[in-house]
Amino acid sequence: MKHRIVVLGAGYAGAFAAGNLARRLSPADTEITVVNAVPDFVERMRLHQLASGQAIAFRKLADVFAGTGVRLRIARVTGVDPQRRTVAVTGEDGDNVLGYDTLLYALGSSVAHHGVPGVAEHAFDVTGPTSALRLRERLARLGEGGTVLVVGEGLTGIETATELAESRPDLSVALAARGELGAWLSPKARRHLRRAFDRLGITVREHTDIEAVEPTRAIASDGTSVPADVTVWSAGFAVHPLAAASGLEVTGTGQIVVDRTMRSVSHPEVYAAGDCAYAIGDNGRPLPMSCASAGYTNMQATAAIIARLTDSQIPSIGLKYHGNHISLGRRDAIFQMVDRDVRSKSWYLGGRTAVWLKSAILKGAGWSIAHPTFGLPKRRRRLATAPGRIGVRVAA
Repeated sequence: MKHRIVVLGAGYAGAFAAGNLARRLSPADTEITVVNAVPDFVERMRLHQLASGQAIAFRKLADVFAGTGVRLRIARVTGVDPQRRTVAVTGEDGDNVLGYDTLLYALGSSVAHHGVPGVAEHAFDVTGPTSALRLRERLARLGEGGTVLVVGEGLTGIETATELAESRPDLSVALAARGELGAWLSPKARRHLRRAFDRLGITVREHTDIEAVEPTRAIASDGTSVPADVTVWSAGFAVHPLAAASGLEVTGTGQIVVDRTMRSVSHPEVYAAGDCAYAIGDNGRPLPMSCASAGYTNMQATAAIIARLTDSQIPSIGLKYHGNHISLGRRDAIFQMVDRDVRSKSWYLGGRTAVWLKSAILKGAGWSIAHPTFGLPKRRRRLATAPGRIGVRVAA
């Protein structure tokens, strides 16, 4: 009987991991299934562009995995039972249960409402294609002079505000920051960011904590009313409560607690990668939710899965966070390097050079996922317990 590997989620972490597993494990011994809620590979780092009205073409997962042997199920995960080693899903063919021997949990994250009244009912976000298209449609109906408030001074908030301001100069765009805009950047990068906001005409409301969202305004903690025909909520990310409900050991945020190999500390047949994994980086700190972390964690998880199944030594993939790359519209960007303690270094890249670098990173990530069989070895690795090899010990 083949070893059943089920990958939940086909974002940056899940899609790359599935292709990597198919590329390196023999199909004679393994059966790889990917479950994803939508039929496309969504480049999440481009969703603010989609919301601004730009044409973004998503790749069909069926095309991505064609010829790889990976089985694709377009369905929503509704439950995980690590005791029975099953996953409950619902799709066009109704409700089903999938069994697994090894599970890679890579369901990512969504917007965090933080319990703020009115966010769920009135705010928009760019954490998924459906929500980004919903924002796009609302902006298309917004006439000249309309007001847009972006809440959150993190990477998503900055990129969304600058993209919208550049694409729609007829709108009045503002950003509400709980602290100082770009406080975590180096002084030079912070000045670059300020110049970009000034150039694009974005109003910055620093030290503004939004505590309620209404249809045409937001209310700050000091009672100030901030006009907003459209409020875009980008004040953090949250993981789905599914992992916590399954009985896997999770943190207070719901992230799955994993060891250095991305293996669940409570259920050894379960691995996690991407935003849903609570992984400790090489500096002893939790990796942030980011595309870069999705890359490191999925590579470590797949390397560990392959090594354990083939009874070989597990390689240690570096878990080092190098920096933040921030788009400031289509013609400007900042790349801020950080040190081991995730403190900004004194130098940064800005302008066209940073734009080119981020474009290259995005294209490289997309190409790698779209070509999962590139470099496919003629002889993929057999499992330690494959037929004819019974008795060979599988590593713990």
